[in-house]
Amino acid sequence: MKAIIISQTGGPEVLEYKSAPMPHIKENEALVKIEAIGVNFIDIYHRSGLYPIPLPFTPGSEAAGIVEAIGQKVTEVTIGQRVSYAMVMGSYAEYAAVPAWKLVPIPETIPIQTAAATMLQGMTAHYLTTSTYSLKSNDTVLIHAAAGGVGLLLIQIAKRIGARVIGTVSTEEKATLAREAGVDDIILYTQQDFETEVKKITGGKGVQVVYDSVGKDTFVKSLNVLVPRGMIVLFGQSSGVVPPFDLNILSQKGSLFISRPSLGHYTLTREELLWRANDLFTWIVKGELKIRVDRTYALAQAAEAHRALAGRETTGKVLLIP
Repeated sequence: MKAIIISQTGGPEVLEYKSAPMPHIKENEALVKIEAIGVNFIDIYHRSGLYPIPLPFTPGSEAAGIVEAIGQKVTEVTIGQRVSYAMVMGSYAEYAAVPAWKLVPIPETIPIQTAAATMLQGMTAHYLTTSTYSLKSNDTVLIHAAAGGVGLLLIQIAKRIGARVIGTVSTEEKATLAREAGVDDIILYTQQDFETEVKKITGGKGVQVVYDSVGKDTFVKSLNVLVPRGMIVLFGQSSGVVPPFDLNILSQKGSLFISRPSLGHYTLTREELLWRANDLFTWIVKGELKIRVDRTYALAQAAEAHRALAGRETTGKVLLIP
């Protein structure tokens, strides 16, 4: 089969498209013929070495495809079934061996590319709003990178709950996308100071929660817009890692909470995984959640996909197609 292989960490140029051996499945795994692959910021962190992975490796942790074979002890899926998954390394390939308990059957009415685009970002938005901080209808929330893949989903889920949503974006084009998703107030951070604007919008009160995937550039001011006992949920670092800081600041600014969650810790069991994924699929089928696929690339063009994502050129999901 063909796959992307990383033999040394670095820039997009280290993503090599080459022949690789077919995976061998264990008794509790399924062989998936991959038809669409999700590209995520964590792939860039793995490629660059920020999150170290033993070399060489095939990047990617999200895909959808068809079950071609199953191990002797597999009961969760059947051969020929359309499935999607996340949090299993090695998806930048034509085939993958995946633990069967991590495979989610795709409803008949959902296209396979939509399913591939839903898993990682969709379940992230799900756990952020239901579990890390359980959003309520009277909450006000600030979402950074509101026109990104997770941002657009966070807006829709937060509005579904009934919360008021403030979003930050860099351009008018992205502001339009955030408005289409249902954002109540939009801040162009390239032209406005988001701390000043949030305080103005909320009448000086602030917000109950900030969902922050940007990191270094937004972190300090995000603390400044929280209500007492508010929470900042730091789930990414597209601008860089937040530097160490004095925890006493949390007390001084209102007994604040910080969480640095990871999807793997919110999908520890098959029951929890299916709850999150099936909620998303149900909302998609009902037309209550729209998945935006921004662009697709051939698997051999993985480097181009990484450049576009890292350059913040994308709005919504980026997919690779084997």
